[in-house]
Amino acid sequence: MSHPRVDAIAREAREAVASASTAAALEQIRVKYLGRQGALTQLLRSLGTLPPDERPLVGAAANEAKRELEALVDGRLAAAQESERARSRAAARPDLTLPGRRPPLGVVHPLKRVEDEIIEVFAGLGFSVVEGPEIETDYNNFEALNFPKDHPARDMQDTFFLPGDLLLRTHTSPVQIRTMQASKPPVRVIVPGRVYRRDIADASHSPVFHQVEGLAVDRDISMGDLKGTLELFARELFGPRSKIRFRPSFFPFTEPSAEVDVLCFLCGGDGCRVCKQSGWLEILGSGMVHPNVLRNVGYDPEEVTGWAFGMGVERIAMLKYGVDDLRLFFENDLRFLRQFA
Repeated sequence: MSHPRVDAIAREAREAVASASTAAALEQIRVKYLGRQGALTQLLRSLGTLPPDERPLVGAAANEAKRELEALVDGRLAAAQESERARSRAAARPDLTLPGRRPPLGVVHPLKRVEDEIIEVFAGLGFSVVEGPEIETDYNNFEALNFPKDHPARDMQDTFFLPGDLLLRTHTSPVQIRTMQASKPPVRVIVPGRVYRRDIADASHSPVFHQVEGLAVDRDISMGDLKGTLELFARELFGPRSKIRFRPSFFPFTEPSAEVDVLCFLCGGDGCRVCKQSGWLEILGSGMVHPNVLRNVGYDPEEVTGWAFGMGVERIAMLKYGVDDLRLFFENDLRFLRQFA
């Protein structure tokens, strides 16, 4: 069934479809003739304005032309889309004759690098590496280390407490307790790990940080053994000219206790901005294991003695690499991390 007015629109549409070569052009044709404002759609909407005897003829012809045009556009559109996808795949196909691109490689994080260096020094001295849980009991974290429940030293470590007398460990020393409980002297261990304290993150504090602690227990171990071990450690980590000094301090789990400074490796002891003109850099705390700690793990302090030390990995890394803001180690800014490639 045909009608001159409908035939003219259909012929014009078929010619447009035949000349269209892209999916976008075919979609424009669909909108122009079959869309809500398209020519055939408007013609069907205007049937009420035609003489009554013409309405059935024009309506039937317009619907037939609409179905024909929809089928024609759909067929050409599918072919055009497939052709465009084929061209896109061909354009994206790699040229195998081009030289390859080396993918960017990751690097060891500076904190992990420093931790590995520390462990390597003590592993070379015969220390075993041991680890333990980050969720600890109050007993292992405090009481066994000579922190009574009412001891003011507990205020030094603001703790994340958990239900059931548990907590996030505030230092790696609980692993020393676990190690001594599980074995008899001699003991020589190095304990790396993550620890937690309720600190506000700023340039020198973080609620999560890393420690490495060392413990040696045997007969006739003295403060001199501790000093000799730490002197060797300083030379290995900071250079052959490094020196250390002990300053009296207090820790509940050691007696006597000492803070340990290393000669500033940037100025050689002359005084600079990093060492605040003192010539020395504080690196760790240490001391002889308190007799109460030895008793708490079943050791006889009359038979064995021991020493222990603990250092913050972030502290060592900041000094070693000249980093002045602790937060840089945790922000994962590639501009910062690429410096350690």
